[in-house]
Amino acid sequence: MPRSFDMATEYGGTVEQVHRAFSDEGYWLARLSDSGADHATLDAMVLDAAGNLHIKTTQTLRADRLPAVVTQFHRGDLSLVRKEIWTPVSEQRASAVVHGSIPGAPANLTGEAVLMPAGPGSQMQVAATIEVRVPLLGGKIENFIGRQLADLLTAEQRFTTVWITENR
Repeated sequence: MPRSFDMATEYGGTVEQVHRAFSDEGYWLARLSDSGADHATLDAMVLDAAGNLHIKTTQTLRADRLPAVVTQFHRGDLSLVRKEIWTPVSEQRASAVVHGSIPGAPANLTGEAVLMPAGPGSQMQVAATIEVRVPLLGGKIENFIGRQLADLLTAEQRFTTVWITENR
């Protein structure tokens, strides 16, 4: 049964500054190299005619770094393919739909994010649903992924805040 997770994180930059970072190829390359993955690529970065930003990344962890709960359902290195589609900033807000998948594994993530003003900076609220279609272990793995997602969101927030400060 899919599990839902609601998370939020604060950014030191404004909505416009965070969105501008998300629109910068250099930002993504630096963020991916800082991600802790053994291999990470920016597979696509496209601005469509409506002004929506399409991002696709792949991050891979070697099999020897995976926790036991994951190796029970997935053999070998694990790659996470993540797709985000960000709207342009409008009325001091931007939103995204997010999809994540693990090729060769019965797991996926869907979610929505909203970037909005908060104090002197901004806040991103994320609602995600994780589904792992593995009998008996699926719920345990979904909870594990949910905890990792919260940690990832915090790490990406820290990276983005530093990036904005260093690239004004």
